[in-house]
Amino acid sequence: MNKILLVEDDRKLVRFLQLELEHGGYDISIAYDGGNGFEKAEKESFDLIIMDIMLPGINGIELCRRIRKTSEIPIIILTAKDDISDKVTGLDAGADDYITKPFAIEEIFARIRSIGRRNRNKEIGVVLKNGPLTVDRSCHSVMYKDFQIELTGTEYKLLVFLLENSGTILSRDEIIENVWGYDFFGETNIVDVYISYLRSKIDQRFGTEIIKTSRGFGYLIRRDEIDE
Repeated sequence: MNKILLVEDDRKLVRFLQLELEHGGYDISIAYDGGNGFEKAEKESFDLIIMDIMLPGINGIELCRRIRKTSEIPIIILTAKDDISDKVTGLDAGADDYITKPFAIEEIFARIRSIGRRNRNKEIGVVLKNGPLTVDRSCHSVMYKDFQIELTGTEYKLLVFLLENSGTILSRDEIIENVWGYDFFGETNIVDVYISYLRSKIDQRFGTEIIKTSRGFGYLIRRDEIDE
């Protein structure tokens, strides 16, 4: 993960990040607005995009959505410290992680390394399968038999996390840390809300019961259901 696109209109912050990241061995390309960021993302090859939400022209949320239509490149969004709605909206738009301002440069490096580890794990198991349910991480595709299932970014990450840990009961706190991020400040019932979203799009639509509830503990997909 060496080539990073930084989309940020605060030029002082851009200069700081550029110097620190380049000193850390990364190749940095810069865009100061959403439109230029989208153009660079379309025409050039990057290993990671770090983008602010409040951008001139195309804002970070819309930029993330546009990039996600054609690319699975990892995206980290920069948000205001207490703006939970921006974090949730950014993750739903397809961002992989978020960093709240102000931040220490060590956190940036840690998040980059974390995303690099996740990508290496994805390469080990690109396709996840649960009976007739198939998730192809190479193209962000979710299928139930021959039917395409459209998921938001957060719904997709939640489903993948459940499949990756099939046979294991996952607590709400574990799910929040791995899907929303360890510094997410909000109610744990957000997990229940998104589980209900997944169930409406998969279980209720196709008359199945892929996602199980372990009352008092959390949720799981049982290992013995991975193969038909």
